[in-house]
Amino acid sequence: MLELDNIAAGYGKLQILHELSIHVRPGELVSVVGANGAGKTTTLRVISGLIGTMGGQVRYDGEVITGLRAHQLVKRGIVQVSEDRDLFGPMTVEENLVLGAWTRRKAAINEELERIFELFPILLERRRQAAQTMSGGQQQMLAIGRALMAKPKVLMLDEPSTGLSPKMTWDVLNAASAIRDSGVSVLLVEQNAAQALAISDRAYVLESGSVVLEGPGRELAGDERVKKAYLGL
Repeated sequence: MLELDNIAAGYGKLQILHELSIHVRPGELVSVVGANGAGKTTTLRVISGLIGTMGGQVRYDGEVITGLRAHQLVKRGIVQVSEDRDLFGPMTVEENLVLGAWTRRKAAINEELERIFELFPILLERRRQAAQTMSGGQQQMLAIGRALMAKPKVLMLDEPSTGLSPKMTWDVLNAASAIRDSGVSVLLVEQNAAQALAISDRAYVLESGSVVLEGPGRELAGDERVKKAYLGL
């Protein structure tokens, strides 16, 4: 469904990714884990069209999408939730959600809102509340909900647990699993490797912009190299 083939990318003359190859199949939850600076966020930015490539190709449903702009990719069904969440603080929860449906017909918005409120009941309870007055966990749920309003086929989450309590982290990651179960492919970048691997169908471990390990999430969680480097065991 989504394939990165020998991607090289970076910022200016600084190369971050080196011959990076990963793929996400339909209906999978795939995690990318690694230390700070390993290239995890850069990988998502390449897919989203936020930065260009120095080499390699990105393919989606068999079509080369390398070089397409972010808004073109959203219309094709590739949507990213950034680590910063990028909410419109003074606007209400519902207004933020509706903005996420800018690529869709108006008639479909109410139906999609109902699905988001079913996934995140707190958003229904706070639908008239300004986004900036919500807790960090609630804001993360809103950011994910807004992305889902675009009806993505691939949802990319960049460090969704940042700043959250352990309980709220699990709530958000469990929501990612539920989204996968609904048929949406999920590509998860997460610093909390143990939690990410626990919910992943497959995972990649990045070091210095390259894949050094890949396999089923639970299998990698038991790998002695992963335990020592990323799980503190």
